[in-house]
Amino acid sequence: MKRFFKDIKKFWNFVVYSSNAELKSEVAGSFLSWLWWFLDPLLFMMVYSFIAILIFQSGEPHFPVFVFLGMNCWQFFSKTVKSSVRLIVGNKAIVTKVYIPKHMLILEKLGVYGFKMFVSFGLTAVFLIGEAILNAIWGIGEPVVIGFEILWVIPLIALLFLVTFAASLFMSHFGVFVEDLTNIITVVLQLGFYVSGVFYSLENRLQRVDMAVPFFEKLTIFESYNEFWRFVGELLTNVNPLALIMSDMRYAVLGNGSGFHFVAYAVWFVLAAIISVIGIRVIYKFENSYVKII
Repeated sequence: MKRFFKDIKKFWNFVVYSSNAELKSEVAGSFLSWLWWFLDPLLFMMVYSFIAILIFQSGEPHFPVFVFLGMNCWQFFSKTVKSSVRLIVGNKAIVTKVYIPKHMLILEKLGVYGFKMFVSFGLTAVFLIGEAILNAIWGIGEPVVIGFEILWVIPLIALLFLVTFAASLFMSHFGVFVEDLTNIITVVLQLGFYVSGVFYSLENRLQRVDMAVPFFEKLTIFESYNEFWRFVGELLTNVNPLALIMSDMRYAVLGNGSGFHFVAYAVWFVLAAIISVIGIRVIYKFENSYVKII
């Protein structure tokens, strides 16, 4: 790990420069330029709000912000992981001519999509302020009361970065050897989108499932079906780091949910750190092989 931190210090300017260059190149030929960094998550939020409210009749309080928080976290994770699959191959011109630790390429992607995520989070504050103004002037809706719980967002974002970095390390490694990995990851991420509760609450949604099956009558440890499905929802939240991050972030900002999952957070932080260390060592071990293969 000493080598890794030395490389970060040595190549940090490269990471910053590359991130800035990619961000500028994305909007260079666009009419709306950097406004797309706001419009992209905003339009997705509007689409999923329409589907969830009108079609699935979701009753989550402050639903636009609820969806927005989930979308920002998920897009950061999915876009970074997906782009990491062909990251080393896509930078063949650089990798084969100049030595750059392959982790720096992943950090560059984290910087690009992380910047976009923080820009999008600025819209969350705009929504919350808008709700407060509407309530104060016309008495519409109920404003969100922000407390010290919002500080929990900081360690949650740190966990999001660590989990994304850990997953991206292995995607970039196996992406060199497996040509079809991009297609596989696309399907897996699509499934992950729906099981992570991006536009619904796992706990609340499962409570509405009506499972009047004789087998469940034998589950005497639960007083009702709702209690059983709440347990299932909590279990799914704890075993899925993205669902955990979304759930706790919504509770910190909106008060939606049953509370923070401190134990699950600690477990996932340690696991993500261990996986990151393993991934870093794997890439250092095989980085000479990458040049021969690509």
